[in-house]
Amino acid sequence: MPRSTVHRIVHRVTEEVVAIRHKVIHLTKTQDELQPISRWFAGLARHRAFFKAAGAIDGCHVRIKPPSGPDGQCYRNRKLFPSIILQAVCDHQGRFIDTYVGWPGSVHDSRVLRYSPLYRSSLYPPPGHFILADGGYPCLQHPLPLITPYKRPIQGVGAQRFNSHHSRARSIIERAFGMMKTRFWAIFLHALEVHHTFVPHVITACAILHNICLGAGDIVAPEDEPEEDEAEDEGENGLETVSAAPWHDQLSAEVSAPEEMPPDHQYF
Repeated sequence: MPRSTVHRIVHRVTEEVVAIRHKVIHLTKTQDELQPISRWFAGLARHRAFFKAAGAIDGCHVRIKPPSGPDGQCYRNRKLFPSIILQAVCDHQGRFIDTYVGWPGSVHDSRVLRYSPLYRSSLYPPPGHFILADGGYPCLQHPLPLITPYKRPIQGVGAQRFNSHHSRARSIIERAFGMMKTRFWAIFLHALEVHHTFVPHVITACAILHNICLGAGDIVAPEDEPEEDEAEDEGENGLETVSAAPWHDQLSAEVSAPEEMPPDHQYF
């Protein structure tokens, strides 16, 4: 088959899949839909303090062939390989409920977040709920409620316990990335063989197909090792934000309370 024909087929199929994105990747709209998600997050964390978790967020680096010339250097990430960043939020099952893709690999996760529609719209999650994030993100209450782990060095047993429960629940987003990469290993194992401007379409299509597979009960065990958390953030670049430190401390105090969910409790 001629290379040009393969090129047209790949582009056409990818665009057809991306066209149904909003039917497959969408935020939870009602309290009835959100309640089981929050309950399951509390089950993942094994503590009632996480009953208001509405998702987990992280960034994933996808290897690419960078453009030639000076512009190609901005795609080189902290691990020194060229990449494009996929920011995603998933639910308790590892299903993507929000994706934002296209920033070069050298850009920090917190900056990608600040330019994302999720952050700028402030429409999700509902009041009183929060999204779990790793140490590369700021701990925020507004405009996007994010609860992160305590930064190192960790002071006190309560903070250590909080981080442990937090990690249990938040790691679902790392498993979601791992499942998607394992399922489409031929795409993610090596640098993508497409133009860098088309990479976001390919990644989005893979995220859509990942959700469809999960909905059909087709689940694969992730083989990817989780990426290390970044411990620093870049500040807020002049944007008006409200820290979630008091909320953070309140959740930590709940974790330190004597009552804790048994390991086999599903918290429904």
